[in-house]
Amino acid sequence: MAISLRLPARLTDEEIMDLSQRNPGLHIEQAPSGELILTPPAFPDTGRREAALLAQLYHWATEQGEGSVFSPSSGFRLPDGSLRSPDASWVSRERWSALSPAQQKSFAPLCPDAVFEIRSSSDSASELREKMRMYVANGARLAVLIDPQSRAVEIYDPGREPQVQKRAESVALGPVLPGFILDLKPIFE
Repeated sequence: MAISLRLPARLTDEEIMDLSQRNPGLHIEQAPSGELILTPPAFPDTGRREAALLAQLYHWATEQGEGSVFSPSSGFRLPDGSLRSPDASWVSRERWSALSPAQQKSFAPLCPDAVFEIRSSSDSASELREKMRMYVANGARLAVLIDPQSRAVEIYDPGREPQVQKRAESVALGPVLPGFILDLKPIFE
């Protein structure tokens, strides 16, 4: 369950890092308004699902050599000013290389090309759907919401209504991730 905190002033990236270092395991995001969104560490079942997703995405990315994969501990400063950490994400090599070394070593000032969120038992489906629309509005070319509870995958991309696939065993995620077929069995089991 997430806790939202409104502070008298917006925290800087340095202050957020300090807060994070003082509270290991606490997942910290920031809304465009500056409000902090704090969530506890994931339950092991959710972490296992994230690992299954990350392993597949990383394997595909290393074979393709066209970009970098990021874990949920990676923060991105989106164009709307929010700070977000998707469960898994991918940034094209071209966009990642365009960042300065200093930008790569801080909260990267971009929205990943592809983002993934896995719904945990404490997540609200409607809030996650809104988050997926926010990613697309900030420049994600692909946003994937995986819901193990309903065994459904929702695929968001610019200019289209979300595509919902129920009880699928796999889902192809081209053209943004060409040749990547996400095997849902290890995530849904």
